[in-house]
Amino acid sequence: MTARIAVIGGDGIGPEVIEQAIRVVDSAVKKHGAGFVWNRLNWSSAEYKKTGTMIPADGWEILKQHDAVFLGAVGSPDVPDTIPVHGLLLPMRRLFDQYVNLRPAYLFDGVQSPLRDKKPGSIDMLVFRENTEGEYAPVGGRLYAGTPEEIATHTAVFTRRGCERIMRAAFKAARKRRKKVTSITKSNAQPITLGLWDEAFRDVSKEFPDVAASTLLVDAAAMDFVRKPEHFDVVVASNLFGDILTDLSAIVTGSVGLAASGNINPDRKFPSMFEPVHGSAPDIAGKGIANPLAAILSAVLMLDHLNQPEASKALHDAVAKVLKEAKVRTPDLGGNSTTEQMADAVLAALK
Repeated sequence: MTARIAVIGGDGIGPEVIEQAIRVVDSAVKKHGAGFVWNRLNWSSAEYKKTGTMIPADGWEILKQHDAVFLGAVGSPDVPDTIPVHGLLLPMRRLFDQYVNLRPAYLFDGVQSPLRDKKPGSIDMLVFRENTEGEYAPVGGRLYAGTPEEIATHTAVFTRRGCERIMRAAFKAARKRRKKVTSITKSNAQPITLGLWDEAFRDVSKEFPDVAASTLLVDAAAMDFVRKPEHFDVVVASNLFGDILTDLSAIVTGSVGLAASGNINPDRKFPSMFEPVHGSAPDIAGKGIANPLAAILSAVLMLDHLNQPEASKALHDAVAKVLKEAKVRTPDLGGNSTTEQMADAVLAALK
């Protein structure tokens, strides 16, 4: 199998971690009889400053010609955050109907959780975040701008279709795990939008009688992600709630430098996009010390999506081995290894 992958290294540490991940992925897929063609696209905040756009006019058509998109990070201190988010990330998720934002959180052997007495593997959750509507829908505006009477509105958009399809994806995943799904809500305060969310969850749960279904208010969920994260298996949440809670789930498993994500179009009508959660981290950009494992683990999700289960497992096992041995550590994990040294260790583990 040969797959075409669009590569957007982006800003800050993005290109650094993505290039190391590509080295590792090439080794993994070659061992299992596959090959990837990487098409590097120079789309970034730096390009925005030159051209006034995050993506060229034919950019979406270019991306459609690929099997997946591999993204490092976008965002720069000298460009407003709204530019890369609304100029590239959110439009891609909506245009390519990447309605599943998948974010695993796993406590690897050899990694210290900031929570006391947590054993390896005790934290093992899979968060399904609705990725195309909800609180991030671009519906709203300002009136009387710049006056004392200025009004700002931003409307959350919840559709039954949008709720049900992310929930079905979560239940299907739970069937392959510990058969438990927790829905995150706040319908006691937002009974209209999240009332619909709750109704959809109850209806979808009836289609999966073999899976235990429960509902938790988002503030209680935030506490329990810290107090008893081992309680969770599969979690399903709206766009905003999922975004916030997965940063928390990442940090309780040791480092955001291990946090992977996939923006997935399950129907495969459009390419899916895979990216580390950590962002561009401009404070350490260019120092060669960023942890590439989040990018590598995002590639694990990409390999799964591209029907390369053997290469995916081999790569995941190699990361687990490196972390367990604890000989090579980037600064976020308490060591002084470089980005390249960490990738080299994963390559050695693959062999």
